[in-house]
Amino acid sequence: MVKSCSARTVASLGIASALTIFLGACSSFNLTSNPGPAQEPGVAPEVPATIRADEIVGRWGLASYQNPNDRARTEAAARLQCKQPYVIGSGATGGVIMHLADQATPQELRLKGSPSGKNYIGPPGPAGGEQDREIVSFDGRVLITRFTDKDAATRYGNMVYVRCAPRA
Repeated sequence: MVKSCSARTVASLGIASALTIFLGACSSFNLTSNPGPAQEPGVAPEVPATIRADEIVGRWGLASYQNPNDRARTEAAARLQCKQPYVIGSGATGGVIMHLADQATPQELRLKGSPSGKNYIGPPGPAGGEQDREIVSFDGRVLITRFTDKDAATRYGNMVYVRCAPRA
């Protein structure tokens, strides 16, 4: 009786082991003819921004507002700042040179898209990160951004960039 019970146990364990090996082999076997690039688990593919870096490089008048009713007045105030423009430069790797919140030195930032269709400007990493700013609107002449970090968004408000006329 002891031998038949242990024989059944050994047989059951052998079958379970064989199934485990078989299922493990199936999960690592790729039947597709065109395997895609391997991605790390949990990392979403990078979405390109719908705005190109070269579209925002240039000289800009800069002002900000908190209250949406102040937008038109703030755009006019930003135009007046073209006497001392904020310069968005072209980065060495295809990004733009701008300041991060509370940083005295500008650095190269990337334009990033998101699955929701929003565009962001920020350091490398997922779109909408803590140091990113969302592009609220852009029509070629006026760029409005707001920081995704709640504290920075409260302090800086909606940043209005108005393109300065080219120098004559």
